Formats: sequence, C-alpha cells, structure tokens
Amino acid sequence: MKTIRSRQSLLFDAATLVAPLIILCASLALLFPVFVHGITPLSWDFLFSEPLKSGRAGGIGSILFSNALILLVCMLVSMPISLGAAIYLSEFSPKQNYFGRIIRLSLDVLSGTPSIVFGLFGNVLFCRVMGLGFSIASGGLTLACMVLPLMIRSGEEGLRMVSHDFRRGAAALGFSAKSTVFSILIPCAAPSLIAGFVVSLGRALAETAALIFTSGYVDRMPESIFDSGRSLSVHIFDLSMNVPGGDTNAYASTLTLVLLIFIINTVATLIVRHWQIGRNLHG
Repeated sequence: MKTIRSRQSLLFDAATLVAPLIILCASLALLFPVFVHGITPLSWDFLFSEPLKSGRAGGIGSILFSNALILLVCMLVSMPISLGAAIYLSEFSPKQNYFGRIIRLSLDVLSGTPSIVFGLFGNVLFCRVMGLGFSIASGGLTLACMVLPLMIRSGEEGLRMVSHDFRRGAAALGFSAKSTVFSILIPCAAPSLIAGFVVSLGRALAETAALIFTSGYVDRMPESIFDSGRSLSVHIFDLSMNVPGGDTNAYASTLTLVLLIFIINTVATLIVRHWQIGRNLHG
C-alpha cells in the first residue's frame, strides 16, 4: 500500500513539474521566431517614424499613437461602468436575485462571444447608427463593449472575496453603504480589480477582428478620436496578409506588441505587490 501511494505521489510530482515545462516550451517555440526575425529592424526610429510604402518601410509611430487612443477610449468608458456594475452585483444583488442572475448569465454569454461579432455590432451601432464612421472612437467603444463582461465579473468576484467581517465592522461603526464600498471594500479588492483591468487591457491591445470593422485601416497620424486609425494588431495582420514584402516589419511589430503586453503585466504585478506590502505595513 505504501509503495502504491509513493508511486502515486511521484506521478503527481512529475505531472506538476511537466505541465509548466510544456507551457514554457510552447511559449518559447511561439516567441523564438518572432524574436529572431523582429529584433533586427526594431529600433527607436522604427517605433517613432510613420509607415511608408504601405508599411514595407518606415516605422509604426502613428500606429502606436492610434492604438493608444483606442485603448484610452476603451478604458475610460469601460472602467467606471464595470466598477459600478460589479458593486451592484456583489453588494446589492444577492446570487438568488432573479435580475442579478439574468445579468450574470448575460455577461457569461458575452464573455464567450467571438470578437468578430462585437466588430459587426460596433460597425452597425457606432459607425452607422451613431454616425461615427470608421474612427478611433468607434473602435474604442467596441472594445469597451467587448471587455466589459470580463471586467465586471472579475470585479464582482474580487469584491465578494473580501471578508464579511469588514462589512459587519463598518455597519457596527455606522458607515454608510457608500463609505463601506469606497473606503473599505474597493481597497481590499484592489488586486483583483487590477488583475481584471490588466487582462482586459491585454485582450483589447491584441484585438484585430473587432477593429477591422470599426477603427479602419488608415495608417496616418490621427488628429482626433473621430479620425480613422489602425491598431497594432490590424497593422500586423495587414502586413502579413496583404502587403508583399511586409514580413520583416510584421515581425518587428509583433515583437513590439509582445513587449508591450509584457511591460503592462509586469507593471501591474509590481503595483499589486507594492499595494499589498503597503497594506501589510499599515495594517
């Protein structure tokens, strides 16, 4: 019996070791060719100069600026809405509440909806009905609709994970519901809220299908959010599929996108650690 248990323990230990190794190897196999082919053309001039000859030459300066504007519109719209909805679902709508159950089911369905469906929806609503046309505003609003389910559900779960002792203590001290939420619950749930924000930002940054139908293909420097603007992922797609001789810049753009996602995740991790250390020192 002991021999069987020891073998099972060894198999479990081996599985827990092999699984992350497989993930690591798959990640390296995916990123290695991108790094090899993209590191040579990557430079400051490439990052800040505008595309030339349909992207075969020049850089991605206007692409990065357009992408930043799209993400800015997306997050400015989605963050307050998602936080408000998460607070409502976690604090004012019990899980047995019928209306709350419908909202949660709808969010779960939307979380699994393909991004191209959001693109078609954004094209009809924002580009045509609202008259925004192919623009950064249309792309940002479409991405906001796409990331809202993820941000709301992660925010709700983060708020629910806060111990009820905090709520009972606040009620005993006479705190209002508003003070309890904004002074106690949100600071305690900050790591989960930041994690949801980072995941949503990463998804929005790498999105292609939804932006083809909303923000457009124009690669020049936009003058406002009502101009058309090409995102980095759309630029990579266009160079790879539609522009002969664009593979070199496509690899460099892909490497830039990977580095941006890595930097965003690293900064978010450092913020969460600093937040937790600060709370432990003052708590």
